[in-house]
Amino acid sequence: MPALPPLRRDLDFMPSPVEEQPGLLIRDSFRFSDSVLIIPPALVPCLAFFDGQKTGLDLREALVRATGDFRVGDIEDQLVTALTTAGFLEDETFDKMREARLREFAESDVREPAHAGSGYPDEPAELAEVMGHWLGEAGETVSGLRAIAVPHVSPMGGFEAYRSAYGLLGDEYKDKTFVVLGTSHYGQPERFGLTRKSYLTPWGPARTDPGLVQELTAKAGMAVETEDYCHAVEHSIEFQVVYLQSIFGPDIKILPILCGPYAHSIYEGGMPEDNEGVRRFLGTLGEIGAREGDRLFWVLGIDMAHRGRRYQEDFDAIADEGLMRTIGVRDRERIARAAAGDTQGFWDLVRENHDDLNWCGSSPMYTFLKAMPGLTGQLERYQQWNIDPASVVSFAGMTFR
Repeated sequence: MPALPPLRRDLDFMPSPVEEQPGLLIRDSFRFSDSVLIIPPALVPCLAFFDGQKTGLDLREALVRATGDFRVGDIEDQLVTALTTAGFLEDETFDKMREARLREFAESDVREPAHAGSGYPDEPAELAEVMGHWLGEAGETVSGLRAIAVPHVSPMGGFEAYRSAYGLLGDEYKDKTFVVLGTSHYGQPERFGLTRKSYLTPWGPARTDPGLVQELTAKAGMAVETEDYCHAVEHSIEFQVVYLQSIFGPDIKILPILCGPYAHSIYEGGMPEDNEGVRRFLGTLGEIGAREGDRLFWVLGIDMAHRGRRYQEDFDAIADEGLMRTIGVRDRERIARAAAGDTQGFWDLVRENHDDLNWCGSSPMYTFLKAMPGLTGQLERYQQWNIDPASVVSFAGMTFR
């Protein structure tokens, strides 16, 4: 009997949030499939049989042991069919889904909004109303800023930290090109995702600077993924575009860059630029930053620590309580190093214990510090948020001069 197809390794797994449907929720982080499945608790162990080695007979035997009933054929068929139809197995069905989605993104003239209607409203008028609430009433703006760091967590949970930095931007920044450095949650390590496509939101397209994309591609191509499909699904840049358009109007200029993790440095030692591709990219980005000067404004879409059960830890994380107080102290140590422009000191803290804080924004922050040396940062607001009852994400608003 042939082996069952393996379960895809790039899926999202989390406890079901639906009270009347307990179990394990599975969804496709890459959005090759729009399906969402909730596997009942009794069937969750059966997912281990989809490893590319075990067969349907092995699965059937496990189901018989679990149920005490030899008539498990229907359960087996339903589970296999549900996973196959959803595109959650590494098989021909998924290959076709993936190819169609990649082709659709490549052929599109714009980067469609992936999180409108979920992360924020998809109707312009409603979006304006919600953004008005998230940004609050206009206050005193600040001149002479060169960059801000803000979260990429859901604005619903992090709007105060977003506001602490975005609320300082006035009309003097409107005509700049916004270099948006975002975490690439699904990108390859030591790689940078670029796109020439304009970022579309309910308010219209934000124009990507094709010349700067071309320069980065030409000079640092070995580390660049051009027309990176990760742009199609990422929120770390999309949320920043919505905030920028809310402040300055739809017609803004951007250079969107997705930064993959510097995994080799974190786990094997050394510095990120020990990788030749990373070194060339950071050098080219620094050349652009020096040449363009204050015609550019840098926006870092970063979150910080991720702790608790959602992140495969065996404790309930509560914002600003217990262990999270210690995490807050360690977060602030990293923030202080970044604010001082101490690139080496910042990265030494990230590498500590192989980044046990799980800072998903470490690579965009390091990229910025290397590309734009000599700036001084200031913490505007630090925050922790329970993304679910047992898991916490931390983030901050920062400004750089």
